[in-house]
Amino acid sequence: MDAVAVELDGSIHELEDDGEGFWAGDAAASAGDDYRFVLDGRDAWPDPCSRAQPHGVRGSSRILDTAAFEIATGPGLALDELVVYELHVGTFSPEGTFDGVVPRLPELRELGITAIELMPVATFPGGRGWGYDGLYASAPHPTYGGPEGLARLVDSAHRAGVGVLLDVVYNHIGPGNEALRGFGPYFTARFGETPWGEALDYGERGVREWAIQNAELWVRDYRLDGLRLDAVHAVADDSAEHVLGELARRVRAVASGALVISEMGQDDLRPLREWNHDAMWLDSLHHALHVALTGERDGYYAGFDGSLASIARELSRPEGSQLVVCAQNHDQVGNRAIGDRLPPAKLRLAQAIVLFSPFTPLLFQGEEYGERAPFQFFTDHIDSFIADATREGRRREFSRFAGFTAHDVPDPQALETFERSKLIPQPADELVARLLRVRRELPPELAVEVDERAGRLTLRRGSVTLVVDFSNETVALA
Repeated sequence: MDAVAVELDGSIHELEDDGEGFWAGDAAASAGDDYRFVLDGRDAWPDPCSRAQPHGVRGSSRILDTAAFEIATGPGLALDELVVYELHVGTFSPEGTFDGVVPRLPELRELGITAIELMPVATFPGGRGWGYDGLYASAPHPTYGGPEGLARLVDSAHRAGVGVLLDVVYNHIGPGNEALRGFGPYFTARFGETPWGEALDYGERGVREWAIQNAELWVRDYRLDGLRLDAVHAVADDSAEHVLGELARRVRAVASGALVISEMGQDDLRPLREWNHDAMWLDSLHHALHVALTGERDGYYAGFDGSLASIARELSRPEGSQLVVCAQNHDQVGNRAIGDRLPPAKLRLAQAIVLFSPFTPLLFQGEEYGERAPFQFFTDHIDSFIADATREGRRREFSRFAGFTAHDVPDPQALETFERSKLIPQPADELVARLLRVRRELPPELAVEVDERAGRLTLRRGSVTLVVDFSNETVALA
């Protein structure tokens, strides 16, 4: 790169190279002004660290004054009292916006939810998607309501006594990332590819700061109560201090009390033992439950035998509230061929075990009342090549699964795939409400008895006993 300039209000402002790979200059600008960077006098791109993309991934960046936000102080989240409710902004309400989440916050708090967890909201291609293909990590998606909408949601949640966690993605950048490539060596082949493409190069200080300053932005400027780091097993770094360790340290430095929670796709406790994270997702309890309830052994379920003893082993893990567990989450529903949820009776059984466990429980949106609408995999890629590749990849993925053909898999690009995934809210199931009330008074210690022949698990915490009968799909709370 030989020249860098800023295009601002129709004028071009040349920047100067400081000799260390950074370009700098002065230009008069105010909040609300739109700008782009011009590289080598020809390619105009949004800012890789843009805080607002009002016109999407191909539009200009907008200067944002986050100091103008008025966000109430959060309730404070204690890990041993945390009950997480994962939601997707686009399908949670008819509006599909940050503001659309607000009316249901009081009922979630009354149920016993202490924090909502938003699936990724960084600006991604098109108007609908899960968010894991974000291109502008610091810019809340305009379809959801942009930066101002997110600030209003966090303020409303805090006033309702609910914390807000945000799912963030540092293991890859979504397709269409040519803009970032023009600015520097963001990617590396040193560690091979992630399941989603080239790995980010966290040995480069600029790339490292791109991720860490993004994390600081959420907890400092938006006053979020914590972050959920997506698929950290795919974040490779051989620096003296792992980037995810430095990230946790600096997040706490700018926002004391903010939680750092990782998703680990395998039985690997590095987030807790090496990187000083507060907690981590671990899906092995879910998998053990799912196989016992459904008999499915495809894909990542192949290593689970469906026995009650395997469930008991997972329940006996010593990490307690440092493990986030679930009966369902966006992956375990949405990454099924048709996005179907567990049948009601089986869901209630899995919920009972998860909510009675000493781990941090997570409910997936609608789970509290047994939502029957699917949560399907949907995208809105604006590049036709990427759209076609996504369709084909989805069909190919499920060709290996028993009981499915290519025709069974919904078209991820179709609007109706997204619309089918919208919630139809109902009052919460009394079992869920009761278990959430009971767990607040339980000691952390759990005793488990297995009767494999009778198909029964007996769980005890203090003076309370939960009997779970797999043979008749009945649950009794004593």
